[in-house]
Amino acid sequence: MQERTKMRLLDSTLRKTTFNEVALGYNEEEMLAEANRCLDCKNPLCVSGCPVNVEIPKFIKALKEGNTDLAYDIITRQNSFPGICGRVCPQERQCEGKCIRGLKGESVAIGRLERYASDNHKKDNLKEINKNGKKIAIVGSGPAGLSCAAEALNLGFDVTIFEALHISGGVLSYGIPEFRLPKEIVKKEINDLIKKGAQIKNDFIIGKTITLEELKDSYDGVFIGSGAGLPRFMGIPGENYNGVMSANEFLTRTNLMKGYLDNFDTPLKRAKKVVVVGGGNVAMDAARCAKRLGALVKLVYRRSEKEMPARREEIEHAKEENIEFITLTNPVEIKGINGEVSSVVCEKMVLGEADASGRSSFIGTGEYLEIECDEVIMAIGNYPNPILKDSTSLIEFNNKGLIIVDENQKTTEDFIYSGGDIVTGAATVISAMGAGKKAAQAIYNALFNK
Repeated sequence: MQERTKMRLLDSTLRKTTFNEVALGYNEEEMLAEANRCLDCKNPLCVSGCPVNVEIPKFIKALKEGNTDLAYDIITRQNSFPGICGRVCPQERQCEGKCIRGLKGESVAIGRLERYASDNHKKDNLKEINKNGKKIAIVGSGPAGLSCAAEALNLGFDVTIFEALHISGGVLSYGIPEFRLPKEIVKKEINDLIKKGAQIKNDFIIGKTITLEELKDSYDGVFIGSGAGLPRFMGIPGENYNGVMSANEFLTRTNLMKGYLDNFDTPLKRAKKVVVVGGGNVAMDAARCAKRLGALVKLVYRRSEKEMPARREEIEHAKEENIEFITLTNPVEIKGINGEVSSVVCEKMVLGEADASGRSSFIGTGEYLEIECDEVIMAIGNYPNPILKDSTSLIEFNNKGLIIVDENQKTTEDFIYSGGDIVTGAATVISAMGAGKKAAQAIYNALFNK
C-alpha cells in the first residue's frame, strides 16, 4: 500500500509522432486499487491543500463504493472542472502534498481519481438555480474566468463572458497541448457552463472592442480574469532573427490553430533543430510539441534540474521522449546567417545562495558553449498585456502591470474584482480557479450586503 497505482501511458516511441493524450487514465480495477489506499482521515489535510477545498475523502469513499456519479457530484460542489484539474493541476504540491499516506510512502493519487470520476460519470449534475436578478460580466474565459462564471451561475447571476480570442478556454485552449489536456475535455466543460446559462462573446478585447467603463455601466459586477499573455524575452543580441519566437506564439500556432495538421493553413515552421529556453511547464510543453513536429530538441535551463518549476511528471515524460536537457546553462547571444537563426551561444552557470524565489541563484563561470539550431523558443514567463491598463483609470495596477486587489479579490473600484495571472503573475490553473470562485462569492456578498 506504500506505492500508488501506476497509470498506463501511451508508448514513448509512439507518442513522439502523435498529439494523442499521453496519460491514459485508470480503468475501474486500477481506480479501486488506488481509492482503497485512502485512509479516510478524520482531519483530512488534503482538503486544506486544495485551493477550492474539494471534499476529497468523501469523493474517494464514493468511488470505493462504486458510485462514480456521487463522486463527481461531490467534486463539482467545489470544482466545476474536474476533467481539467485532474489532468493539469500540480497535485503533488497541493492536495497530494499534504496526504498522510505520503509520510510513509507515496501519497494517494488524488488527481488521477478526480480525473476518473470526471471521465466516467454518467449523470450530469445540472440543477435548477434561483435567479438573483443581477448580472455580471467576466473578462477572459481562462481558468479564473470560467471558475468565476461557474460559481456566479450557482449563486443565481446572469453571466456574460467576454473572450478576446475566437475560441474560448484561454490558456486551456491555446497553451496546454492536446497530449496533456485534450481540447474535447475543455469544450465539454465550457459547454456545461453554457447549458447552465452562461453567455460567451468571443472576439471581444477589453480596452479596444469594449471598455471597462462600459462594462461597469452595463453590469452589476465585473470580474477580470484576462491572464498574463504578453511573452517575455531575454533582451540578448540576436533575438530579432527569424526563427526566434515565444512559447506563447509557438503553442498558439500548434494547439489553437492546429498548425501540426497538414490540412490547416496556419504557418508553422518545421524546424530541424530546436532550442527551448526555460524550465517550467510551458517549456516542457513547447519542447514536447517541437519533438512531435519532427525536431531534435534541446532544453536549456540556467539552474539545475532540481530547481526546475515544471511538474516532475512532465520532466519525466519529456526525457522519455528523448528531449535533451542542458542545465546550468544560460543563453547570452543568438547567432544567425542571412537573417535566420543558426546557433545559440550559452554561458555555463554554477549555483549560488538562494534568491528571492527561494531557489538557488545562478552565477556565470565565463565558460561558453555554442548550440547549433534553426529555431529558438523562449519559455521564460509572461507579462500582463498592457491594453487594459492603458485604456482605463478605473482600477489601479502595480509597477509590474498586475491588478491590485484586496483579500476578497476586489480591485480599487467598487464592484470590479479580479483574479488569476493578471493579479498574481504566472501561477497554476487551480489557484486561478480558486481566485475566480472567491471573487464570485465576494461580488454576491457586496451586492446583497452579506
